[in-house]
Amino acid sequence: MIALVRGTLAYKSIDHVIIDVGGVGYRLSIPLSTFYSLPETGEVTLFTHTHVREDALLLYGFLSIEEKELFIILIGISGVGPKLAVNILSHIPTGDLKRAIATGDIKRLSGLPGIGKKTAERLVLELKDKVGPIDQLPASPDATSVAGPTTGALINDVISALVNLGYKENMVRKVLENMELAPDLTMEEVLKGALKVLVR
Repeated sequence: MIALVRGTLAYKSIDHVIIDVGGVGYRLSIPLSTFYSLPETGEVTLFTHTHVREDALLLYGFLSIEEKELFIILIGISGVGPKLAVNILSHIPTGDLKRAIATGDIKRLSGLPGIGKKTAERLVLELKDKVGPIDQLPASPDATSVAGPTTGALINDVISALVNLGYKENMVRKVLENMELAPDLTMEEVLKGALKVLVR
């Protein structure tokens, strides 16, 4: 089993990266949290989970061991596969996810794309004892607004990315219209700002 990959970042997108390790390119699916934190180029190290299927061997990469461990816990839940687990981790910070599970916040969990009420209830039921006491969980960071007009091409890229992640286009457009976007913001910064609103 491949548990860690270190090499040169050859390609980066919102849902996967390709890492060149000695001339061999490894494709790793990643959550948005990892995408935000990766450099554009250079050497990177990702903790990995190897998922074996009858027709494929898939790699999932995470910048933190905590996120990898939470991913492994999530895919152990009936009805939660690797793709949905990555989607969950893409839309809520690990600390917030643990807190929502620990407090039984079904509304917050069922608001995540791909998670219905029954799956949210299953997450709480099966994981509540695994996330630790509430008073030991990190406090939720305050939502921050992204500040004043950016390019139409960038906005279209952000809309496309969020729609691919499961959000409805009209909802995404409404959120972006209500944000103040500075002209020098990157796609990653706009994505992050929009997701802070969408996951509330």
